[in-house]
Amino acid sequence: MAKRLLFVLGTRPEIIKLAPVIRCARATPGLEAVVVHTGQHRELAAEMFQVFDLRPDHDLAVMEPDQTLFSVSARILDGLARVFQQETVDLVVVQGDTTSAFLGALAGYYSHIPVAHVEAGLRTNDKFSPFPEEMNRRLAGTLADLHFPPTARARANLVREGVADRRILVTGNTVIDALLWALELPHTPSAAIPDLKPGERLVLVTTHRRESFGEPHLRVFRALRELVDRFPEVRLLFPVHPNPNVRAQVGTHLGDHPRIHLCAPLGYLDFLHAMKRSFFLLSDSGGVQEEAPTLKKPVLVLRDVTERPEGLESGALQLVGTDPEKILGAATALLTDPAAYAAMTKNPNPYGDGKASERIIERILAFLGPPG
Repeated sequence: MAKRLLFVLGTRPEIIKLAPVIRCARATPGLEAVVVHTGQHRELAAEMFQVFDLRPDHDLAVMEPDQTLFSVSARILDGLARVFQQETVDLVVVQGDTTSAFLGALAGYYSHIPVAHVEAGLRTNDKFSPFPEEMNRRLAGTLADLHFPPTARARANLVREGVADRRILVTGNTVIDALLWALELPHTPSAAIPDLKPGERLVLVTTHRRESFGEPHLRVFRALRELVDRFPEVRLLFPVHPNPNVRAQVGTHLGDHPRIHLCAPLGYLDFLHAMKRSFFLLSDSGGVQEEAPTLKKPVLVLRDVTERPEGLESGALQLVGTDPEKILGAATALLTDPAAYAAMTKNPNPYGDGKASERIIERILAFLGPPG
């Protein structure tokens, strides 16, 4: 009898990073993959499921207007309880630092089912930055039986926390598997990505972290506007996160500039093509920090700390936080100094080679033992 893996997916990054693992599991004799979607960010999720040809076996439909972390957490956990009553599961697989990842691990623990944590071991060691992601991944790691850190540094974090070495396998990050897979898919880029005139440069921006809501975002938006005013060859593309805390401020402060292009969140393939077309990125996204180095695009990270120090050490990332002077200084260097730009693009991506999913499934097979 095949071993059954239950994958808990909530947000778009989870779908991206677990899609290649699910594909690998389904291609492996003796394994079955059951996919649970929490129902978060439904439109974004639907597009990702289409890109990667996935169909959830269970949809928890947890989203409600103006929900809080308390309410969505209660609904996810209650929905997972119902799924575990219906399904026979040999291993729960969660990814990263989302609330759904932590609760998926907790549901597995409550059900006495072992848990595998993909992208384990990332740490800032500040429980409120990023919030709530830092505690989500720490708690998921405490509950996990198998840990798949993307890098040696993430593995060292787990070892320091007392995780047994036999439970850890450094795999690289599955986001690179997904990126390389997606770049092979046929696609016509969206009209939301502006055409560039000769000599123009595109700067791609994303920001959505809870700890930046309010005044920190206002500082970022002031810096972005000054950047575009200072450099007439720069066009800014800003796919605006649907969170109303982000959307309202962006429209007020950046909505009337002819070279600032605000748009709805881009689909995954569109976003990859926007990254390929961009000169550099300003972002607080973890996924962007991992993907952009493969495309040789510098990232100015709109956070004070990052759990991805390997990117800093390789030169591909630079922390600028939400300080307008740091943002403008680093952006100006990239736009005016070819040596500064080359220093951020010369090294290989430290986050993976596109084979992380294969390593994960091989280790899961060894952990679970032969079908029977």
